[in-house]
Amino acid sequence: MESVDLVVVGAGWSGLSAIKTYREVNPDHNVLLLEAASSIGGVWAKHRLYKGLKSNNMLGTYEYSDFPMDEATFDIKPGQHIPGHVIQKYMEAYVQHFDFADCIRLERHVESARHNSDGTWQLSVLHGADTTIIETKKMIVATGITSQAYLPIFKGQDDFDAPLFHCRDLLEYQDAVLQSGERATVFGGTKSAWDAAYACATAGMKVDWIIRESGHGPIWMAPPYVTPLKKWLEKLVTTRLLTWFSPCIWGEADGYNGVRSFLHGTWLGRKIVDTFWAILANDVIQLNAYDKHPETKKLKPWVSPFWIASSLSILNYPTNFFDFVKDGTIKVHIADLDHLSDHTVHLSSGEALPSSALICSTGWRCTPNLKFLPEGIDRQLGFPWSVDPLNEKLVKAADEEILRRFPRLRDQPNPNPHYTPLDEHSEAAVPHPFRLAKFMVPLSLVKERSLAFMGITMTINTTLIAQTQALWIAAYFKGDLTPETRESCPVAVRAASDFKTEDVSEIDLAWETALFTEFGKYRYPGGFGRRNPDFVFDAIPYVDLMLGELGLSPQRKQGLLARCLQPYGPEDYRGLVDEWKSKQGTK
Repeated sequence: MESVDLVVVGAGWSGLSAIKTYREVNPDHNVLLLEAASSIGGVWAKHRLYKGLKSNNMLGTYEYSDFPMDEATFDIKPGQHIPGHVIQKYMEAYVQHFDFADCIRLERHVESARHNSDGTWQLSVLHGADTTIIETKKMIVATGITSQAYLPIFKGQDDFDAPLFHCRDLLEYQDAVLQSGERATVFGGTKSAWDAAYACATAGMKVDWIIRESGHGPIWMAPPYVTPLKKWLEKLVTTRLLTWFSPCIWGEADGYNGVRSFLHGTWLGRKIVDTFWAILANDVIQLNAYDKHPETKKLKPWVSPFWIASSLSILNYPTNFFDFVKDGTIKVHIADLDHLSDHTVHLSSGEALPSSALICSTGWRCTPNLKFLPEGIDRQLGFPWSVDPLNEKLVKAADEEILRRFPRLRDQPNPNPHYTPLDEHSEAAVPHPFRLAKFMVPLSLVKERSLAFMGITMTINTTLIAQTQALWIAAYFKGDLTPETRESCPVAVRAASDFKTEDVSEIDLAWETALFTEFGKYRYPGGFGRRNPDFVFDAIPYVDLMLGELGLSPQRKQGLLARCLQPYGPEDYRGLVDEWKSKQGTK
C-alpha cells in the first residue's frame, strides 16, 4: 500500500494549481495528483474538445498569474477568445514549466475515500481492471462541479434509435452527428446549448432548439464588450468600483465598507444600484436586438441580470449567432420535451420534431465523483444531497440577517409559475447548498486540516480563484492559517441553535458559513445560488477575503484611482506564493 502526504483529485485549473502550490510550500512532501481522464485539463481535457469550442475569456484573462499565456507560444492574439485546444496546450505547458508531471497519474479513478480514525484518508483507486489502495495524510478534491454530466431519462428514449447524448460528449459523436443536411435537436437553455446549436448550424445542419417552458429560460448572452464604456465583460466584473454595485455578504473584505453600506443600506444607494443594472441589461438587449425579430425575441432572458451569476455568458462566436436564428437555420421552441419516438422529439405543444440526434445541455451533477466513507459522513462534509449539518434555527436566523443587511434582496423576481426541476433527481432539487467554511472546508473537519474542496464556486474568474484557493489551502494544511471570521453569532441565535460546542470561534465560523452559503439563495435565484457559490461581481471580494486571511494585501495596485477604476487580472497577483512565504519567513 502506497502512503503519501497529499492527494489531489482532479487535473483541471484547480487541481493543477493545488499541487503546484502545495509543492512550493512543502517541497519535501510526497504528493500525487490523480485524474480519471486520459489527459489533464478538466473541462478542457482532450476528450471534451469538440470542433470550435472556445473559452468565454480573451487572451490575458484566463491564465495563471505566474505563467502568462504569451502570443508567440500559443498562437493567440489580443482580443481573441481562446480556443479549447490552446487552453489544453497551455495547461500541459504549465505542468512542464513547473516540473510536476511525475506527480500526475492519469486514468486513475478514485472510487472511494475512507476517513480513518487518525484523520488520514484511504483511497480506493481504479486503473483499468486493477484497484489499488493509497493512504494519504491530506486530500484536496478538485473535481469541481462540471465533471459529471447530468442526463435525464426521457420517456420513450429506448425507441429514439438515434444518438442521444450530453453536450460534454460532442467530440465523441461529432463525426457521425455533424452532417450537412441533417436536422438535430438541442435541449437546454445554457451556454453549452448555444455552443451545440452553433456547432450544428455551422456544419450545415438544421437545428431545433428546445428551451424548457418549465425552466429558467434562456441565459444572458452578452457581446464581448458591454456597457456604454464598451469594456470586456471579464474585465468589467473585476473592476472594484463596479463590484460595489453587487450586494455581497463577504464584500467588506475589500475594505470599502462605507461605499457598500451606502449603496445597499440606503434608499438612494439602492436606486443607484438598480440604475446600474438597468443600464447593463438594456445595453445587452439593445446590442443583441432581441426585440427586432420574432425568433430572436424567444432568446430574450426572462429575469434581470441582477439575479443571475455565472449564467451570464459571452457571445464568443466568429460569426453572428442570431443570423442563424433569423434565417431559420436554428428554430427556437419554448416548450417542454414530452417524449421521444423513432428519430422524433415530441413537445408539450404537440409538435413533433424529426431529428437525427438529441444533444442535451442539461447541466452537471454537483456531487464529487467518488464515494466518501464511512456511511453517513456525507452530512459531516456538508454535501447538498445529505441532511443539513447546520441547525435549522441557525439557517433561519441567517436568512433573516441576509435580508436585513440587503433589503433589495427581499424583492425577489417573480418565479416562473410553470417551473419544475427536470426530475426529482436533478441537482436543482437538492435540499440545501454546500455547507463549507470559506466554500472550501467542511466545518466538522476544520481543526483536523485533512480535507479541502476546490472548484465548488462557479465563476468566469476561474484561474484567479483557483490559485488563491490553492495558496489558502496550502497555508491551512501547513497550520499557518486558521479560518477566522469577522462575523459574530448573535447571543440569541447562539442560545437557540443548540451548538455542541462552547468554542466561540467555532460558533462564529458556523454562523459565517450559514450566512455565506445561504446568501446565494437570495442573491442568485436565477442561477445556481441554491446549490453552490455562484459568482460574477463577487469573485474579487472573495479573493480579497482569502488574501486577508493569508496576511496579504488585497489591493494589489498602486494608488486609490487604480485600485478602484482599473480591472484586476492575473498580472496583479504574480508572486503570491513567494510573497506569502516571505511573510512566513520560510523563503
